[in-house]
Amino acid sequence: MSLFATLSRSVALAVMLVVTSPAAMAQTAPTDEQRQAAVEIADALRYGHYADLTFDEQWSQEAFQRYLDILDGQRAYLLSRDIEPYRHLEDDMADALFEGDLDDAFKLYDRLSERHIARMEWLLERLDEGLAFDFDSDERLEIDREDAPWATRESELDELWRKRLKNDALTLALTDQDDEQIEDNLRQRYEGQLSRLRQTESEDVFGLLMAAVTSTIDPHTGYLSPRQSESFDIQMSLSLEGIGALLQADGEYVKVASLVPGGPADRADVLEPADRIIAVGQEDGEMVNVVGMRLDNVVDLIRGPKGSVVRLDIVPAQAVDMTRSHIVEITRDTVSLEDQAAHGEVINVERDGEPHPIGVINIPTFYVDFDAWQAGEEEYRSTTRDVAREIERLKEEGVEGIVLDLRNNGGGALQEANSLIGLFIDRGPTVQVRDAQGRIQLYGDSDAGTTYDGPLTVLVNRLSASASEIFAGAIQDYGRGLVVGSSTFGKGTVQTLNDLSHGQIKLTRAKFYRISGESTQNRGVDPDIAFPSLIDPERIGESSLDNALGWDTVQNVQYRRYGTPEEFVDALAAQHQTRAKQNPNFIYLERQSTLARQLREQHTSVSLNREQRQRELEAQEAEQLSLENQRRRALKLPELDEWMDARLDTTEPGDEDENAEDEEMPVDRAPVLEAAEILLDYAHFQQAQRMAKR
Repeated sequence: MSLFATLSRSVALAVMLVVTSPAAMAQTAPTDEQRQAAVEIADALRYGHYADLTFDEQWSQEAFQRYLDILDGQRAYLLSRDIEPYRHLEDDMADALFEGDLDDAFKLYDRLSERHIARMEWLLERLDEGLAFDFDSDERLEIDREDAPWATRESELDELWRKRLKNDALTLALTDQDDEQIEDNLRQRYEGQLSRLRQTESEDVFGLLMAAVTSTIDPHTGYLSPRQSESFDIQMSLSLEGIGALLQADGEYVKVASLVPGGPADRADVLEPADRIIAVGQEDGEMVNVVGMRLDNVVDLIRGPKGSVVRLDIVPAQAVDMTRSHIVEITRDTVSLEDQAAHGEVINVERDGEPHPIGVINIPTFYVDFDAWQAGEEEYRSTTRDVAREIERLKEEGVEGIVLDLRNNGGGALQEANSLIGLFIDRGPTVQVRDAQGRIQLYGDSDAGTTYDGPLTVLVNRLSASASEIFAGAIQDYGRGLVVGSSTFGKGTVQTLNDLSHGQIKLTRAKFYRISGESTQNRGVDPDIAFPSLIDPERIGESSLDNALGWDTVQNVQYRRYGTPEEFVDALAAQHQTRAKQNPNFIYLERQSTLARQLREQHTSVSLNREQRQRELEAQEAEQLSLENQRRRALKLPELDEWMDARLDTTEPGDEDENAEDEEMPVDRAPVLEAAEILLDYAHFQQAQRMAKR
């Protein structure tokens, strides 16, 4: 595996971990192996991390606060007096880490466990008494309490949990379940959490503590237990038999962070980034509620043998209420190189009644068959080789320009990003890599000549990350082409995986910088012409992650400019806006993006009144349905009766009419078509400029 392969794994872990009640609880305690690993982690962070770290009282305060956030981020279990005996860790966390003195941190976890198990038992006692909610009050439940003060009395938390229980019951009631079904489902949920949490071992506690320590520094640095290390190795070798989705903890929920290009979930087209998974079931088994379940346990439920089916109960990213879920089925499979191979097509853009062929090459990831390459095979597969073949084919078909589609490309092998840039420039630097000592290593393309020197556009979105950002940034810096779409992810750091005496540590060791000197970290690459996006940058992207390293610059390097596309950007943007205002898909994207942002800002609490909750839900979904049907009416497509049907409807106009116009294709197709339109405009501007110079 390349040192610079994208190592994208969330360090955040699910918070809801407890053991058992005070009377029967086995206290957790750090092992000698864990104490030693803590010291090794501290040394690795101090001497090996990219950031210039100072393990002082300020850092201790941040790490202690992070630990509290991981244990009880919603301030729902611990009382302020539970925390007081361990407040000294605000000053001593660094010393405790370097000395391997983890006892008090483990004891704080045990206190949380006592409170948590007692609360679960309290909920079950309420169920034993029988549910008697009328859902007629004007009460509301605050859904984000991360900034709430710690409760001083247990009665305060009783009131919070009374509302939470009521909300859980109301959520199920809104799905037309009767009282018996509601009680059975809630009992299964709470008892399931207890059963899982009673199995907590010291390794689980150590993992939470190290997550607090490492994520205080940056979100891509993290401790991997021996079990997690094994899973990570399988994941990076692409031999994991699962659904091909990267999952991330999001409070009590597990959400989809991204999809592996060409993987089972990507091919099934039933998941999207920021979708939340609330239950998992096997092909014939019962659905297991995973709300509050640890991330790695959810992954274990989803993983399975190739060819088997897993069922997921999904709440779509755009849903405004957890009641709006649906079950999808995905057949588990491995992800092969062929599934991720670059592939091209020709789009005919009409101008004045004449077709203009534009080539589009989709690049799902930056891949290389390392085994074949290292074995010296001449015909090994790689991104650069496959794209070069597609370019030659498209040139033979007489295309007037090429669009490279890097949407959802999460990165991969750095060497492939460098060599791919070399297809479009005649030698030159491609990226700078700066280490913790300030030393800068310059990477570039050393091959003479170009494979394609015609008009070029790179299409990106929020899920274009790492190597994709290096490529897009270089094309932009060289003036070699246009970048269109939305701002990219912003992952501009390099990680290495180092062995510990117990487990491994993934450590941020360097940062990427463009040849212009600008970092891709945090900000990503801004497009020359921006498209609206349904991916919420507040929930997906480097800037959405806690303690992400900041953006900065280094000295630029000498490089040759191939063109000045910035001269045409204003005119190109104006023509784009004229088309976008008349394109039903772009109108939908713009309005839906605005609506999603508004709903997120407004959705800070939920009503516990059934009629009011239903009215709020129906009003919000009516807005979403209205936008979808406006788009469909403009495209002469059948309208939908319910907004949720939009996620379940996979029918495309081309299915009914093979001669359907391109603009009648689904929303996801709109950015590709518009990128082709912009590229044709750009090609014409370039041609006019050359004519004027002659």
